Amino acid sequence: MIERIKDDFVKSYRLQQSLEALEQVKGDISEEAYQRLGDLLRYRLYGEEFERSKIDEKIALAFSMGSDSTASLLILRWAGFEVIPVMVKLPQMRDVVLFRAQSYGAVFVEIPNYMEIINDQIQKRAPICGKCHSMIMDAVKNYARKNRIKIVASGDLLSFGSISIYKDGDLIKLNLPAFLAIDKREAIKILSRKYALGFGCSLWKGAIKNAPILKRFGIQRVLRELRAGAIDKEIANTLIRDILKN
Repeated sequence: MIERIKDDFVKSYRLQQSLEALEQVKGDISEEAYQRLGDLLRYRLYGEEFERSKIDEKIALAFSMGSDSTASLLILRWAGFEVIPVMVKLPQMRDVVLFRAQSYGAVFVEIPNYMEIINDQIQKRAPICGKCHSMIMDAVKNYARKNRIKIVASGDLLSFGSISIYKDGDLIKLNLPAFLAIDKREAIKILSRKYALGFGCSLWKGAIKNAPILKRFGIQRVLRELRAGAIDKEIANTLIRDILKN
């Protein structure tokens, strides 16, 4: 499912930072969850095998059916966690995506006034992806609170080190790919299927027709992921070309 890090100083260093970050939340999660997350890190660092039987720990995962959140779901279930994929139903989502999400056991939530907020961003010619992401995470956190779930996970590739797992108010936020130093190419490999790389959803692609400056923000985001090592040059090139052709 996941591979051991070999001769990769940067990823090894980030995994060591994740071990330190895990210690900071030890008292806020169950002993089973603490042990199993530590097992995942040691498996990635040293190849140490561990017991992967089911544990009594639910995790609410922000789920989009993209490569990062799907890989996160598969890894956490493989490791024995009970994962609830929480998908926010957005107007730009196709029915086929919602149908496929159901096969993973997804539950669906909604964001009140979503389009009004996003349209306001578009009118301001402001980036919409960050605003959309923050609203999605708030909705997933609300679901977790209502269902007494302590850990909220995401497919974030960038928030490594001390912010790969941390206390977020009454919850614990786990950015799983960053926590395990998994990059985009590894995430796609975990899916074991063909994955079409592209940047942005249909809403973003519609927005750039009225506000082409959003392309610049998209390219900046890709370059930020490239500098951080979350994607490689080949993937970055594909994504930037996709942005420019729209």
